[in-house]
Amino acid sequence: MDPLKALADAERKPYWLDRPGRPEPSERLPGPARADLAVVGGGFTGLWTALLAKERDPSADVVLLEARRAGWAASGRNGGFCAASLTHGLGNGLARWPAEISTLVRFGAQNLDEIGRTVARYGIDCSFERTGELHVATEPWQLDGLAEDTEVARRLGLDLTMLDAGEVRAEVDSPTYVGGQWDRDGCAMLDPARLAWGLREACLSLGVRVHEHTPVRSITGDGAALELVTPHGTVRAGRVALGTGVFPPLLGRLRNYLVPVYDYALMTEPLTAGQLAAIGWRNRQGIGDSANQFHYYRLTDDNRILWGGYDAVYHNGGRVKEEYEQRDATFTTLARHFYATFPQLAGVRFTHRWGGVIDTCSRFSAFFGTAHKGRLAYAVGYTGLGVGATRFGADVMLDLLSGEPTERTGLRMVREKPVPFPPEPVRSGVIQLTRRSIARADAHQGRRDLWLRTLDRLGLGFDS
Repeated sequence: MDPLKALADAERKPYWLDRPGRPEPSERLPGPARADLAVVGGGFTGLWTALLAKERDPSADVVLLEARRAGWAASGRNGGFCAASLTHGLGNGLARWPAEISTLVRFGAQNLDEIGRTVARYGIDCSFERTGELHVATEPWQLDGLAEDTEVARRLGLDLTMLDAGEVRAEVDSPTYVGGQWDRDGCAMLDPARLAWGLREACLSLGVRVHEHTPVRSITGDGAALELVTPHGTVRAGRVALGTGVFPPLLGRLRNYLVPVYDYALMTEPLTAGQLAAIGWRNRQGIGDSANQFHYYRLTDDNRILWGGYDAVYHNGGRVKEEYEQRDATFTTLARHFYATFPQLAGVRFTHRWGGVIDTCSRFSAFFGTAHKGRLAYAVGYTGLGVGATRFGADVMLDLLSGEPTERTGLRMVREKPVPFPPEPVRSGVIQLTRRSIARADAHQGRRDLWLRTLDRLGLGFDS
């Protein structure tokens, strides 16, 4: 099908947020308030932090402040891949923290298990499916990297299996596949908006005060407490957890480490039984291809296909604007790639198209820290793999705020910061040059040019 025709009726809004069941917003902050813990941000990071704080100490007075609606930003716009990995994949974790990789794998597995238990405990209807994930190769050069990761994973006790072309096409049938890797237990599929809404309801059930449409403009300290200034009143809190992602940070130091990158996705109409049979996909795994500029895709509970990724767009100067959430050139490219991957689905149309901003850092995985003499903690930089890892980030922040050392806070991953990005306008030049080099690598059997090899040595990168 002509991509333009297939997109003609697609709504310009996130599919996950465009359905019944979205809760009514909670009231704005009604005036000055006090709390033991103030959580800033109503995405996954903030929601998990508020929930875990109340589970750790039911007597704690916790308030959550959200500038818009809970789950409206990255938490309600992503693909719904809830991965065990805390390090943006095993390869990235092994390259950066080889001595800790077994511990990080253990924490990641425990974290994913706990997410499943939380969903069950609070009755969160988010279509949680522990399906695992297929990493498919669409070019022969991608197979070596998958095989290396599989061998390392086996040594760490992970259930990863290499598949040849016939085996991977028996799982999901695409003429583009030349092989793949099946991570059978390290990823769950879910509805991200419904997870966010369910976590919000769980927080409310435990007594968290949730105030939406309450942006925090500044945070200052006066000795005994921190003051969070909003348009509707000031909150005084003994401790603060900051989970605002890539939006203009309330801590100036974070500007050196974060860049906003826009990611885009399409959603198809529901597949018929015949269309689904034509591609197989009986085990409903999430799928990601193995190029540097990669696609991610999965089935929803009503058998639509979410198809996203490939383009990672940085706007020079690091600007964040709602208008950037729509990019027709990318939507057309994504649609064309969809039909190349699944020619059997040539008649399928798209119902939704949207984009969202991701908080990216140079090590591709979250980093952590404190400010205001340990009374404020932050977790940022998830680089698009935060559906599961944000829960771990919440635990790290609460550990840091407690002031007591834990196994988590002793990790190098937690103690160290990523390499900062250079200031503008050099930052924009570096990022755009890197994006072009990544595209060239995909076009030349994965061969990384001098620029990419230099960035690899410096530990400074840019991930699609």
